[in-house]
Amino acid sequence: MTDGVEQGLIAPHGGKLNPREVQGAAARALEEKAQSLPKRVLNSRETSDLELLANGGFSPLDGFMTQAQYKSVVDTMHLPGGVPWSIPVTLSISKEQANAIKGELALTDDSGNALAVLAVEDVYEYDKQHEAQSVYRTTEDKHPGVAAVYAQDDVLVGGAVQVFRRPENPTFPEYRRDPAQTRAIFTERGWKKVVGFQTRNPVHRAHEYIQKCALEITDGLLLHPLVGDTKSDDIPADVRMQCYTTLLDNYYPKDRVLLSVLPAAMRYAGPREAIFHAIMRKNYGCSHFIVGRDHAGVGNYYGTYDAQLIFGEFDPQALGITPLFFEHTFFCKACEGMASSKTCPHGADERVSLSGTQVREFLSKGIEPPHEFSRPEVARVLIAAERAKVG
Repeated sequence: MTDGVEQGLIAPHGGKLNPREVQGAAARALEEKAQSLPKRVLNSRETSDLELLANGGFSPLDGFMTQAQYKSVVDTMHLPGGVPWSIPVTLSISKEQANAIKGELALTDDSGNALAVLAVEDVYEYDKQHEAQSVYRTTEDKHPGVAAVYAQDDVLVGGAVQVFRRPENPTFPEYRRDPAQTRAIFTERGWKKVVGFQTRNPVHRAHEYIQKCALEITDGLLLHPLVGDTKSDDIPADVRMQCYTTLLDNYYPKDRVLLSVLPAAMRYAGPREAIFHAIMRKNYGCSHFIVGRDHAGVGNYYGTYDAQLIFGEFDPQALGITPLFFEHTFFCKACEGMASSKTCPHGADERVSLSGTQVREFLSKGIEPPHEFSRPEVARVLIAAERAKVG
């Protein structure tokens, strides 16, 4: 399977896909070797990272970051060779484990099944507060991304991985496509300009509007919901997937949208994560990437459009994917349609715009939000999910 570059698709980040999965006799030999190696049990976020290393979604990375890679990414948002990369992808171990490593480390799931072998290149200590401030712009442990960093062990281990078994029981297997697979589908459909949309929420009318604006200038849309770890109060992935399929069945042209899932875990790193999300979608074959209001944000840690402004800190050619920036959108009763402050002259009293709290209140009472805010078919899915939680 090719990267699709020769058919006109964008090149993967760093020039080519770098999937770290081995198969056949090589996989069997690695699995046998793993039985005698020191073992590190991966948590759910680390397992998501390993899957993205395996499938090439983290290209050009070949494993968990060495000290030179880690410091460069934390301090400059670039890998040592100058390739843009904004979020550290690391694996921590205890000091006792660090002393016991003799060159290789087996990585297992929480049931003890070996998944990969890491060839240890580097074992190093790191400054958690410095990482928190640089990546998340705060050292407060109330921030979920910072809390995850603080919960790590005190030593990081870096090196290339070879994955011989994917994590078992993946969610949404029919929608779980590797970058090589999405690229093959784009090529088959004749898409060259593809816009990616990151989401961890149901798609409401505002999202639908900006997706369709982007579709007007591209060949196709990759609706690419993230299905790794999210906050406990985010809507569960299975409910969101039902919302997406319902919406696509009723309101989108079937030949211009591909629904596929991204196995990544959320970091809630705001601006830096917007770059991270764009790079991953570039690997999946997207030439364009939608960045809206408060992308990957949490609480009040980031400005409304900080995730758009950060793209100005990168050489566009080095980043290689074109961001499409959208302001907050809403339904305007006077305009009789979807709009933003760029296109609508009317005041707030004409605009249908609800807070997350208001929407949750509607749903908990079994009331459909206004159709100007949410398609009724999507609202019914969310109401049914709310009732199932209570009942």
